[in-house]
Amino acid sequence: MKIVLSKDRMTIEREQDVVPFRNRVKEYAVKIGMSLVNQTKLITAASELVRNMLKYANGGVVLIEVLSQGRDSGIRLVFTDKGPGIKDIPEAMKDGFSTGKSLGIGLPGTRRLVNEFDIKSTVGEGTTVSIIKWKNG
Repeated sequence: MKIVLSKDRMTIEREQDVVPFRNRVKEYAVKIGMSLVNQTKLITAASELVRNMLKYANGGVVLIEVLSQGRDSGIRLVFTDKGPGIKDIPEAMKDGFSTGKSLGIGLPGTRRLVNEFDIKSTVGEGTTVSIIKWKNG
């Protein structure tokens, strides 16, 4: 069972919000003793998702939670936007899929960097992506 030890919210409205967001995620990862490799994976995934939120939905809100599950701890990030939504999630989760002109790691790359990945989207209403990176995972 996952227990939320602390939570924080950040509103992302413009490019200038990305660095403070990344720094906040790093602070929490350091606080729970996450290895540098896992911090890097979490921050890379978080950066990709926050940039997607800015690019496709003009921003949104990120919930940052410190979790405990048994002896392990981790960070859950929940990205919520009111953008156009994703019409075909299975297609968006394929390697190489892009609606933009970027060579970003995309959603499949993000999924590989974290331990748990969940995406829900409704066309015309928005998208919610939840990721968890465990300290020892």
